[in-house]
Amino acid sequence: MALHISTRGAKLLTQELRQLTEVERPKVVREVAEAAAQGDRSENAEYIYGKKRLREIDRRLRWLMKRLDETTVVSLDETPADQSRVFFGAIVTLEDEDAVVSRYQLVGPDEVDPAQGLLSYQSPLGRAIMGKSVGWVFDFVRPRGEIQLEIVAIEYGRWLPDG
Repeated sequence: MALHISTRGAKLLTQELRQLTEVERPKVVREVAEAAAQGDRSENAEYIYGKKRLREIDRRLRWLMKRLDETTVVSLDETPADQSRVFFGAIVTLEDEDAVVSRYQLVGPDEVDPAQGLLSYQSPLGRAIMGKSVGWVFDFVRPRGEIQLEIVAIEYGRWLPDG
């Protein structure tokens, strides 16, 4: 199954890739070259740390390039033909057995932000509600114990943190 990401999430990963490639990596390369010019590299903490940081940047660059290559970018501005069911990008309103209402938007795993209500479609709750419709009631096991939830609304066509 292809990994999905929103256009906003893809933009953030692309910005990080560009920042690392154009700013961070060249800066660290300069610092390593300057530290190497100081002589004995085996006892040069700046050189050793710089090389370590360079490996970390290169590892992250490889991960970002692979992630962007293997993801399918989905625009949250577009709505699916069947808006009565939960799909990637849906804003889902859930109500628990104590009448507590929660809203989540299903996004890619790299975009998760619980404080903003952004939930991975691959998370246990995300998987539980994918493809379901308003009125669906289900039991969900969470760390604090089992709870009964109901899907009370499904929306499309906007980004939850923007209102």
